[in-house]
Amino acid sequence: MGYTIPLFLSLVGGTEITMNSEIISVLEYLEREKGIKREVLIEAMQNALLTASKKAIGPARELRIEIDPKTGDIRAMANLVVVEKVFNGHDEISLPQAQKVKADVQIGETVEWEVTPKNFGRIAAQTAKQAMLQRIRQAEKEMVYDEFKDRAGEIVSGTVRRFERSDVIVDLGKFEAVMPSRERVQTEDYNVGDRIRAYVVAVENGSRGPEIIISRSHPNFVRRLFEVEVSEIADRTVEIRGIAREAGYRTKVAVFSADEKVDPVGACVGMKGARVKNIVRELNNEKVDIIRWSNDPKEYVLEALKPAKVKNVTLDSGKKVIHITVDEENLSQAIGKRGQNARLTSRLTGWDINIEKDETASQKFEQRTHEAIHVLAQALGIDEKTAGSLVNAGLNSVDGIQGVEPQDLVDAAGLDVETAKSICEKAAQLATT
Repeated sequence: MGYTIPLFLSLVGGTEITMNSEIISVLEYLEREKGIKREVLIEAMQNALLTASKKAIGPARELRIEIDPKTGDIRAMANLVVVEKVFNGHDEISLPQAQKVKADVQIGETVEWEVTPKNFGRIAAQTAKQAMLQRIRQAEKEMVYDEFKDRAGEIVSGTVRRFERSDVIVDLGKFEAVMPSRERVQTEDYNVGDRIRAYVVAVENGSRGPEIIISRSHPNFVRRLFEVEVSEIADRTVEIRGIAREAGYRTKVAVFSADEKVDPVGACVGMKGARVKNIVRELNNEKVDIIRWSNDPKEYVLEALKPAKVKNVTLDSGKKVIHITVDEENLSQAIGKRGQNARLTSRLTGWDINIEKDETASQKFEQRTHEAIHVLAQALGIDEKTAGSLVNAGLNSVDGIQGVEPQDLVDAAGLDVETAKSICEKAAQLATT
């Protein structure tokens, strides 16, 4: 039966309120589709009709609404005092009338008497309609909170329904969740109708009712994906000891196993990389580095910086700073694009990372170059500037110059012809001595 709440309320809102089989069917629909128990709906209807009845009937004594959950019949009942002569029709009933309900009733006793008017009227119906709608909404909110209050930390699936400013509203089935802009992955685009998975960050029961907050950028989203894909993590053979993430770009995951027979990194990567590929696919090709956790800070940092090759590591335990030197060719790789590799390593390990270029090799090279220039200048009787031009051209010894034509020196070192001839002649003389 395809009833909707508006249709249901239109049935309630007739000129005469009678809970017939049609409305019972509507309540069954609401119970089935919205998951609201029939008792809750009937209670809401009773409360709504009680409010409406007080307007239509007046201040009857101990007025209550009685609804038969099977037949849907509605009766307004009041407890009236039995009197010889009725002066107040709202509170009293005559003895002959009371005896129709209870034959042995006595003066001064109370009897329950039906005071249902033949027609509650449109005003009463409208009041009931509004109260019912409010109670249904309240019940839905209570159900959202009850169902999701213990599901924080889980992964849920849903469909993108709409956007409210920069927030994404996701349909989870019976309920809706919100993915605030801070929980979005900035490199991802979402469109209405997209099917997405997300991490439940929190279920907040605020002044506007419960709100399910989900995220695709939270580091624990990656953690839960690993728990789903890697059985060794699910059964705790392998532990995730740390996660550092810059959503949409790169994540570092540190893993450990107390079982020496288990390779924690290999377990997470999977056969031919199948497991980590599934995770990377879910993260829209975000780079995921899986490293082996160690309680040795030096070893842990070296693992986290791979594949960059580190030349020297110095720890300052007091300040919790690690100073690292690398060769020039490894510097950009160690630091990473816009400092990302170093930054994630620092977050993962909990140590401040200071990466510098190793100046030792360049200093040695400069020293050797200077020595070669000085020796060549003395041997050939030339100034060091000219000798420097020769060394920079690869001609860093007298032996290397012997047999070279003057024009080669002009072309390679940028010397004038006369100077080049003089140098070649001097080198030839030194070869004969």
